[in-house]
Amino acid sequence: MPKDSAVDLKRLPRHVAIIMDGNGRWAEKRHEPRLFGHKAGAESVRDIVEAARELGIQVLTLYAFSSENWNRPVQEVSGLMTILKKFLVSELSRMQKNGIRLTCIGEMEKLPQGVRETLLDSIAKTFSNTEMVLNLALSYGARDEITRAVRLLAEECAAGRVKPSDITIEQVNSCLYTADLPDPDLLIRTGGEARLSNFLLWQLSYAEIYFTDVMWPDFRRDIFLKAIADFQKRERRYGRTGAQLKKSP
Repeated sequence: MPKDSAVDLKRLPRHVAIIMDGNGRWAEKRHEPRLFGHKAGAESVRDIVEAARELGIQVLTLYAFSSENWNRPVQEVSGLMTILKKFLVSELSRMQKNGIRLTCIGEMEKLPQGVRETLLDSIAKTFSNTEMVLNLALSYGARDEITRAVRLLAEECAAGRVKPSDITIEQVNSCLYTADLPDPDLLIRTGGEARLSNFLLWQLSYAEIYFTDVMWPDFRRDIFLKAIADFQKRERRYGRTGAQLKKSP
């Protein structure tokens, strides 16, 4: 990391989640097709993954393709799937070298067979890596995820294994895609929009949120470091007062 970075390496967020927005608008401003922006965005993914790994971030979740994105034009969806597959193939050796474990949340069964097979292969081959988790949200929607968790708990109740009155936050957590991951400490959204877009609605309950007008293809290491530094200036109270935090050991 640059020596002049304002980032305190002792107070890093464990889990950073990013809504990578603005690829299409970035391309349109340059009078290029939207896929041109998505291809450029892949370079930002590579740069931010590398920066997060060097910093020591434990988990990086990237909102790569939402459940609503299937409604985009067929040509764009097909192009996005091609870019995703090529990225997975090209980055496997880099993930292995840097100890990055790949995971995925979302309805993987909806992905094209070739993409799904490549994804599962990369997940299997990086399973033992321990330096960082790169978690891709693919065909993901938070409402779908929560509905799935409710169904799983309803099945447990119907089978008599759980009483509805005994359901806890921890049990709900265990039924989510992210059961094995800590909740995000920081959410970054690029592209100038200020909404969650059906992303990790349960898990982001206490995340700090950083919005930037920078389009995703222009979001690189220096801006990422700025977001981390901004996070470190915030007081995370979790419902308590500032005075209570100061008294805590």
